[in-house]
Amino acid sequence: MDTLETILKEKGHTVYSVRPDMPVLEVVAKMCKAHIGALLVMSDDSIAGMFSERDLMKRVILERRDPAHVHVGDVMTTRVVCTGGDVSPREAMEVMTLECVTHLPVLRGSRVDGIVSMGDLVWWTMREREHAVEQLTDYVVGKYPGE
Repeated sequence: MDTLETILKEKGHTVYSVRPDMPVLEVVAKMCKAHIGALLVMSDDSIAGMFSERDLMKRVILERRDPAHVHVGDVMTTRVVCTGGDVSPREAMEVMTLECVTHLPVLRGSRVDGIVSMGDLVWWTMREREHAVEQLTDYVVGKYPGE
């Protein structure tokens, strides 16, 4: 059975993070450059929060705050849902759906080992289903492994 660790081995363990005192405008530039929708806000080695596109829209744009002057620590989501690498992608999707989050930090002990997004999990699900269809098709047409 695949786990989030399996996904991180393929995707990579890169974790984008910023400090709480950084201006939102700089953080958004970093997100755009990395083509990501959220990143961790870290204070020393501890997770202080998560900043996402949703936070930008709700707490900066709609409140008409100046992204060049507001600090990400003032507008981030402070309750960050995390999980371990031994969790299945299906379980992770359930947690993310119930908690209404799109990014899930994966911990190894107390250290952040990577982040999976809902997009990563959808991609994994599609790939797994395609593989299952191929196997069933091979079985139906009588194709044997190794042919």
